Amino acid sequence: MGKPSVSLFFPAWNEEDYLERAVERALKVLPQVSDDWELIIVDDASTDRTGMLADQLAAKNPRIKVVHHAVNQKLGGAMKSGFAASTKDWVVYSDIDLPFDLQELARALHLTEYLEADLICAFRFDRTSEGAKRIAYSFVYNLLIRNLFGVHVKDVNFSFKVVHKRVLESLELKSGGSFIDAELVVKAIKKGFRVFQMGVDYFPRTRGTSTLASPRVIAKMMRELWALYGEVKHPTEPKRPVRLPDDVTPLRAVAR
Repeated sequence: MGKPSVSLFFPAWNEEDYLERAVERALKVLPQVSDDWELIIVDDASTDRTGMLADQLAAKNPRIKVVHHAVNQKLGGAMKSGFAASTKDWVVYSDIDLPFDLQELARALHLTEYLEADLICAFRFDRTSEGAKRIAYSFVYNLLIRNLFGVHVKDVNFSFKVVHKRVLESLELKSGGSFIDAELVVKAIKKGFRVFQMGVDYFPRTRGTSTLASPRVIAKMMRELWALYGEVKHPTEPKRPVRLPDDVTPLRAVAR
């Protein structure tokens, strides 16, 4: 079997400090894992130099595409634009500050073949560097996802997921904010797709400011969570059991 075709996209809002670094690393990794790949930058109406830098990078490499939003659409809107712009079989997304080593993409793609997976979700081995408040928020949030939807999720909002195009074509993602990660996982399991998670080392942001833990973002996530709860209550078990490597665990629905 040949190498898979891969679309990698970065949602970006005011990320001029990280953009060139992220693209440089992606351009090293993507040719190692695929002969047919593309890199997409979604500029979510940035007010700094992000859009200009993205266009300059695309002008130098025909495999780089840029999607510009005229109005800021938040993470959910940026991710939906990235999914829509992706043309390859496997779609990968990451925060542009690269909270994991992009070399992990090779392992994730190997697991998609080995496990016959439709979606691989990464979780952080150690996130203590984020501080007690962020850890507490994440614990409560993941607990809610597990209890409300019956899905075992260690780190549902971590921005490293590898998803086959067939999954995206079968789902309608509605979230306009950071809840879109959970919506993708829950709906994929509900549809009966084979979803697994794998652990990776975590590298926290060293430049700029994350807005994920802001009260406004959290409130929007909770509204969208309750909306999805009214739509999806019983995710479906993956169809066939498989033997897993020691550091890989499947995401399964819990009988309720």
